[in-house]
Amino acid sequence: MRMDEPRRRPSPRAPRLWALTAASVWVPVLVVEVALTVAATSSALPALERWPRWIFAVVLAVSVAAAAVAIVVVPVWRYRVHRWDVSATAVYTRTGWFVQEHRIAPISRIQTVDTERGPFDRLLGLATVTVTTASAAGAVEITALDVETAHRVVADLTAVAAGTGEDAT
Repeated sequence: MRMDEPRRRPSPRAPRLWALTAASVWVPVLVVEVALTVAATSSALPALERWPRWIFAVVLAVSVAAAAVAIVVVPVWRYRVHRWDVSATAVYTRTGWFVQEHRIAPISRIQTVDTERGPFDRLLGLATVTVTTASAAGAVEITALDVETAHRVVADLTAVAAGTGEDAT
């Protein structure tokens, strides 16, 4: 049996989701670093006077560069890599941005199919479908799908898995 690469992409709004998620991590870090840099240069915190001021500027510059990559570059790169597909026999995913992972979950091994929507997902009208199998490798996730697509995938997988007549344990 020949396995084709998964063809379907996440929603076109997926890069925005991933950018918002990265920004929610990086913005607080940058705010703290800016506050420390200002405090160090204004002598507001005497304990910071022992450190050379250039160290704060270098740390802040490196953090800004890392945040820019995480917020701007990584979401676009991930969108180019992420793919998913569902056939009559399996669920296929390809994920990652630097390290790529291919996952295949046979329909006969499906135990549960769930939908998850975090705050950013809800804001953008997206959802993640999680397909749990008896695998030690864990669940297969299809991330950043339009809500309608996610509901259709859940319904289709549930119907197909129920129709196999096999126990997925």
